[in-house]
Amino acid sequence: MPEALTKSEVQKGQDPSSVKQWDNDVPLEKKFEDFAAIVDKLGVCMLGTARDGVGPVCRSMAVAKRTGPDFLFLSNADSHKFEELEGKSSIVSLSFQNNSNTDWVSVTGEAVTTSNDDPRIKEIHSNMVSAWFGNLGDGVHTGGPEDPRMKLIEIKATFISYWRTGALGGAGLAMEAVAAAATGTVATPGSLRQLTSEEIAEARSKYSSMSS
Repeated sequence: MPEALTKSEVQKGQDPSSVKQWDNDVPLEKKFEDFAAIVDKLGVCMLGTARDGVGPVCRSMAVAKRTGPDFLFLSNADSHKFEELEGKSSIVSLSFQNNSNTDWVSVTGEAVTTSNDDPRIKEIHSNMVSAWFGNLGDGVHTGGPEDPRMKLIEIKATFISYWRTGALGGAGLAMEAVAAAATGTVATPGSLRQLTSEEIAEARSKYSSMSS
């Protein structure tokens, strides 16, 4: 429901939307569960890296596997992103957006690239992956898991923030906004949360113990 704007919020220079939508007083298990539900449903994100002389560069990437708060991507070793990740900065961002209900997730993390002989390549490879690489017909560049162009990018999350739309979804957001605009209140159609590095480490540890 829309909430009234207070004088103290304005005097303190606060963003009333963020303050009123803030919902961090929930158990870590619940925060992580909702985060995982959003990213698993979407499966595709924008991977942001830093390119020398340019600045932030983003491209769409399909998540090959999520393990707890961390992500694994399979990509072509000849792409620019490897130059960027193996250059000055391995800090990256992942952005997920659900256009149907406005859910979003932002992940900041540390990227590690692996060699072509990483056994996880065979675990996540599929015929659909081969379609993005092609088969040169030389018995080497086949698009298969042994293709030397196949490399992994592993993102270890260090900070996560996300927005979870309320039960009424996108329609509820529109109704909330209309009601807030008409009454001078502030729309609060969902929950804004974050996972700190300490919480992420705890979640990672719990996931590792459950899967071992």
